[in-house]
Amino acid sequence: MQDASPAAPMPLKGIRVVEFSHMVMGPACGMVLGDLGADVIKVEPVGGDATRRLLGTGAGFFRTFNRNKRSLAVDVNRPEGRELILRLVSVSDVVTENFKPGRMRRIGLDYATLSRLNPGLVYVSLKGFLPGPYAARTALDEVVQMMAGLAYMTGPPGQPLRAGASVNDIMGGVFGALAAIAALYERKTTGRGQEVQGALFENCVLLAAQHMQQYAVTGVAPDPMPARVSAWGIYDVFTARDGVQIFLAVVSDSQWRIFCDVFGRHDLSEDPRLATNNDRVLARDWLLPLLRDVMQGFDASYLAAAFERHGLPFAPIVKPEALFDDPHLLASGGLGELMAEDGESTRVPLLPITMAGQRLPARRPLPVSGEHTSEILRDLGYLDSQISRLLSEGVVAGPVDGPAPDDASGSGDSAGSVFLKDGASQG
Repeated sequence: MQDASPAAPMPLKGIRVVEFSHMVMGPACGMVLGDLGADVIKVEPVGGDATRRLLGTGAGFFRTFNRNKRSLAVDVNRPEGRELILRLVSVSDVVTENFKPGRMRRIGLDYATLSRLNPGLVYVSLKGFLPGPYAARTALDEVVQMMAGLAYMTGPPGQPLRAGASVNDIMGGVFGALAAIAALYERKTTGRGQEVQGALFENCVLLAAQHMQQYAVTGVAPDPMPARVSAWGIYDVFTARDGVQIFLAVVSDSQWRIFCDVFGRHDLSEDPRLATNNDRVLARDWLLPLLRDVMQGFDASYLAAAFERHGLPFAPIVKPEALFDDPHLLASGGLGELMAEDGESTRVPLLPITMAGQRLPARRPLPVSGEHTSEILRDLGYLDSQISRLLSEGVVAGPVDGPAPDDASGSGDSAGSVFLKDGASQG
């Protein structure tokens, strides 16, 4: 185990979470709860979560969102598999799931069923849409970005473009965790759990809310961001002499004077046409080409050093792979070491918060599918001989960590029905 410092905060220690999920939204919810100290048990099919095997843009999903979890591989479509899940849920605090609407009910693992078994259970249901006319639709992050105005605002006019990350899936997981924590807090008073819900579409509507209100305030429909009328006179990407791009924002009159001083352009700071930010917004058509010529006289490293020295908001244009070597992340502990399931060590971004001045680390290696099956079943009172039989019959899967007292041993490679088959998740 990747043991954290004994002082590492674990505010959810003692909370047990049973996670039925794949892809991003459900796993992100479990990751947040696990990072906060909960014991998160990821329920996988006996063949392993298919997310482990995704290619292309999905290749990083499993590593990113499944740390600080134990893995239980079980075929819940078989009676003995469902029975052990019910036993597990009866001694747990939270269940999370992000499968198609109705799927958990059809296999008897919905909130109505499980709450009768465990009235204190908090059940987090993460979907494409909250209840309403769209509820039965299948959603993905890209689908709701198109529906909720985000893709329209991101791309150039006539070219809707999704954001460059799974923003709604990740937000959905974070809001699901937030709702779970709120429900656990309320349980202290009521003694009862509840079902909480989160959804991709509503996440995306929240992201677009500022543009909705822009229209409500101005009566003018907002243009896509690449074609917008900026609120700031200088708020753009510039190309330096060495061909490197850099973003610069000058959002106040004092910053404008500093910018002009940096480049010795007192003619610009004294130009009455550029006296205020609003003046500079109206002058963008002729001002920005002039400033682009100024920037092209210097290398990007010089510009970055000058902007940082004088407190001007700036940013290099960074590719994701460069973040592994980002000096701030490395110095501040923003990247934690994670042992992947193949034994490889990698650095992963930790939750973007501190508690008591500390980051929340990856306490556990990324689990192999079914790695903790026997351990969890023993915790539930199963005998080693029973565990060996369940393994050999393919009801559960996982590595065999020692012979049972009767010397029976089962294969961890047995194949059973795929967990929640035909239950593609939202996003």
